[in-house]
Order: sequence, then C-alpha cells, then structure tokens
Amino acid sequence: MKKILAALVLTASLLLGGCSIVKYSFSGTSIDPSVKTVTINYFEYKALKVNPSLSNDLTEAMKDKFRKLTKLEQVEMDGDLELSGAVTGYEVRAAAVTANEVAAMNRLTVTASLKFTNRKFPEEDFEQSFSAYSDYDSNNSLDAVEASLCEEIVQKLIEDMFNASVAQW
Repeated sequence: MKKILAALVLTASLLLGGCSIVKYSFSGTSIDPSVKTVTINYFEYKALKVNPSLSNDLTEAMKDKFRKLTKLEQVEMDGDLELSGAVTGYEVRAAAVTANEVAAMNRLTVTASLKFTNRKFPEEDFEQSFSAYSDYDSNNSLDAVEASLCEEIVQKLIEDMFNASVAQW
C-alpha cells in the first residue's frame, strides 16, 4: 500500500512539476501582468485611392478593441505596448466573372501595416502587413456600399491585428 501511495505522489508531483503558469484571460489575450499601458498611434493613410474616413475608423476601432478586451490604460505616448501603422492599400477588383466576361461580383480589399512594439518584452516586437476584403454585387456602385464594406473590413483587420499583437495567435 505504501508503494502505491508513494508511486501516486511521485506521479502527481512529476505531472504538476512540469506545468508552468500560463497567462489566460476570457478575452483571449496573453498580456504579462507587468504591462500596464498601451499607446495606439493614428493609422496614416498611404493608399493611392482615397477614403477619407478609413484611417480614423481603423484607429478608433483599435482603441475600442483594447478598451473592451484589456485592462491596459491608453496613454498618448511611451506606453508599455505601442501600435502604429498605415493603410497601404485600397483597391477594387473583379471577384467573379460571368460567361460574358462581365464582373458579377467585385471585391474591395484593404491592406494595412502594423508595427507592434513591446517595451517590456522587445522579443515580441514585429512589423506585419494585414489584408481583408469584402465582396459586393457589381450591380451596386462602390459609393453605395463602401461604408458598410469598410466597416466589415475594419473589423476583420482589427481582429487580426489584435490577435497578432496581444493574443499571440
């Protein structure tokens, strides 16, 4: 009986001893507790085709995402984490062509760059390009659907950027 008990204690200690503390949260973030602040800079607009509100929409959506899903204090400069970037692409292309070689669906694609800086853990720094798109019926003009498409695309971009930076997916 003592041997079985000793074996169980040894097995349990080996199993528990191999575990490490991992940072989990309900939002899916993996932020070290020593990180307290974040600076989210304005996303500049550098694409050739102009959308006057996209940079602001992207910046505000990023701030909103961090406000809702983290406990980080947003500061104007020198945050423990810093995000900056730019809208680098904004284009419409045919997504589906009919037998008459006419576009049945068009695709709006937005590309944005992100520079992520972690002042506490510089090994987590990165620069990456993200892209998202939304398709729309070619019977509609871009002007008619642009606002709703951009809203959908911004949400996709923010989700990807957020996950890459603090959820580390």
